Amino acid sequence: MPADCQFTSLSYRPCEIEHRYGPNVHILKDPLALSLLATLCARHTVQPEVNRLLVELYRVLVHEVVATEVPRELAAIPTRMIEVTEHGIWEGQVLVRSTPAVVVALARAGLLPSQVTYDFLTQVLDPRGVRQDHLALGRTLDSQGRVTGAGLYASKIGGPVDGALMLIPDPMGATGSTVSRVLHHYAQEVSGRPWRVVAVHLIITPEYLRHVTRHHPEVQVYALRLDRGLSSPEVLRTIPGTYWDQERGLTDHHYIVPGAGGLGEVINNAFV
Repeated sequence: MPADCQFTSLSYRPCEIEHRYGPNVHILKDPLALSLLATLCARHTVQPEVNRLLVELYRVLVHEVVATEVPRELAAIPTRMIEVTEHGIWEGQVLVRSTPAVVVALARAGLLPSQVTYDFLTQVLDPRGVRQDHLALGRTLDSQGRVTGAGLYASKIGGPVDGALMLIPDPMGATGSTVSRVLHHYAQEVSGRPWRVVAVHLIITPEYLRHVTRHHPEVQVYALRLDRGLSSPEVLRTIPGTYWDQERGLTDHHYIVPGAGGLGEVINNAFV
């Protein structure tokens, strides 16, 4: 019997907001996720609710990343009905479980998102091909407290990245300096090149997108929300990216507005 055509060629694209930032930027259009994120960012939300919401939101994000980015192949899988009829075989596209993946855990705000991502991938891919690396990063500041980049203080990397799907879960995509520092470190210190690099965020800014799309055009960016709250009312009435050079989502000290405050501090109850 021929396979059912509805399953043999699955074209998948997340439901995204309309924007002008280019094809590598994916800002999800998900009312449920936005509701949960609003609660996470609310002034009076504290632990353990913070971590519970963080886990739920990253499961949403990683689902979309995996469904979109992981290669697929045709498979024929006997169901329990094969004992009754020879037609009890489902045929269609499934994920290529042998896809190698590397998850980059960024201390400190990215540790829990990375663990959620890693656990998710070990369920849907061959766990022997999924790895989690660890990097200790922090903002570098000038004398006025403005962010000048990201410093790397320690790393534990489990091997080469050649041909792997690399995911960088980092809740706040503010300036793009963290993504730059991660990719520079892997390029200089780790053998091989990843097949695909995906940055996975709760919130991003126009400034972040300007940096990443300019300096790392190969990176796929996924986010739940774009914050450009310091833009003018006229700009806020336009489709995101229309007046990109006039959009602003960062304070002078590079905190996101409306944002979530210092999420690394909130997650860890360590306000330093």
